[in-house]
Amino acid sequence: MTNPVGCPADRPGVRRGHPETLLRTRPAEAGNPVIIQGGMGVGVSGWRLARAVARTGQLGVVSGVALDALLARRLQDGDPDGQVRRALARFPVPALASRVLKRYFVPGGLPDGKPYRPIPRLGLRPRRDGLELAVLGNFVEVLLATDGHHGPVGVNYLEKIQMATPAAVYGAMLAGVDYVLMGAGLPTGIPRLLDALAEHRPVRLSVAVQGAATDQQFHVSFDPQDLLGVTPERVRRPRLLAIVSSTTLATYLARDDTTRPDGFVIESPVAGGHSARPRGALRLSPDGEPVYGPRDHVDLPKVAALGLPFWIAGGQCGPAELSAARATGAAGVQIGTAFALCRESGLDTALRQRLLHDARRGTLVVRNHAGVSPTGFPFKVAHLPGTTADEDIYADRPRLCDLGYLRSPYQQPDGKVGYRCPAEPVGDYLRKGGAVEDTVGSRCLCNGLVAAVGLGQRRPDGYREPALLTLGQDLAFLPTLVGDGDDYGAADVVHYLLGTSVTAEPSVHSTPMP
Repeated sequence: MTNPVGCPADRPGVRRGHPETLLRTRPAEAGNPVIIQGGMGVGVSGWRLARAVARTGQLGVVSGVALDALLARRLQDGDPDGQVRRALARFPVPALASRVLKRYFVPGGLPDGKPYRPIPRLGLRPRRDGLELAVLGNFVEVLLATDGHHGPVGVNYLEKIQMATPAAVYGAMLAGVDYVLMGAGLPTGIPRLLDALAEHRPVRLSVAVQGAATDQQFHVSFDPQDLLGVTPERVRRPRLLAIVSSTTLATYLARDDTTRPDGFVIESPVAGGHSARPRGALRLSPDGEPVYGPRDHVDLPKVAALGLPFWIAGGQCGPAELSAARATGAAGVQIGTAFALCRESGLDTALRQRLLHDARRGTLVVRNHAGVSPTGFPFKVAHLPGTTADEDIYADRPRLCDLGYLRSPYQQPDGKVGYRCPAEPVGDYLRKGGAVEDTVGSRCLCNGLVAAVGLGQRRPDGYREPALLTLGQDLAFLPTLVGDGDDYGAADVVHYLLGTSVTAEPSVHSTPMP
């Protein structure tokens, strides 16, 4: 077999065309990790960060959102360090990787100011080239995260982005992912999905369609063997961790074999990104933040009684918090913000340094906005000048929806399914039956989060997409981690939490990627 177009040569000892050769010994068999690194944003939890955490023996996690767009844009930037092409060279079906490379790879990168080529948007009937890009994007990110060590690696998805899930999960499984983490909804269909994909069987995943009758069901379908054109050997089924914010949701998922995950991440409202809505009537603070009360408190002893491992997330970055979590019966904690600000983070370097600077001075403001996200869920936004948190920047940005990950399917009067997003042009949203109040203050998270990792779209008129930044609201860890310096690494976070020295595991591949 020949290498895909433009790919560096395969490494010694890796047999092409056999996905089973990519799998590693499951590291979690020896026990649960104490620390889970959060799967943050679009590319913030990239492969470099996940690999750095996994090399300490803790669970490194890549964000699985929009990896098709990140793959396409990294290739159009010329893949300067060759890492993407090196990972693509290890995909078990070279012809599929070759097609994506031929479509998107630009030697030397696009000329300055030239827009990135668009990619297929999600839909109930996905295009084949879109499926290929999704599978390869997840394969590349997970494979790079797993390279050179035996540590555990997971991938984080949003349940709300249902139309992307089957192809994305399959790509991660082909690369040997150890854990799938899923929040922003109830992953009731994911255990069966993982079972089927481990055997390369066709799958269907239910998709919520707004305005549809209760007796109508919609699905997105995915057939691995049809896409690959071969029948691979069985791959390993990853463990599923459901990210929930209430005892009720954990109990509901655990009560039935078909919906039971392998564990839970219990997330509090101070965690970064999306938060659960407060239970009961929505009340806002003077700063416009949702007010949470006693009904939003998770009964951890009841969660422990379910008999599944769980981790606590949100405001847990400290040895005392870790000890307190373990005392409740938790296996450990999930940490996001401390890893988002470390040097291996996928955040644009200049933006990350500005966040660190303002946070250390005590001037960084992170607010939980009720109406910023098109999803309708509260969303944490770091208020940094020059980003879309700035009202002037937001007002100047043309409203458009060209990535579309957060578009919601809805049933049109003629029975067909359309797609709409509160962050798209207001007139378009209203013509699709949306309510004008949904559009007020709604930001385009898709473009803003992609811009936050340095891959924002460049428009033909010269306009560049501004970033949108999200963090958790607990920054008390920074003085200890930064100390007298101005930066820190992922291993420093682990060392701080565990109070032990951290050493990377020895390489298990020949010629590990730098």
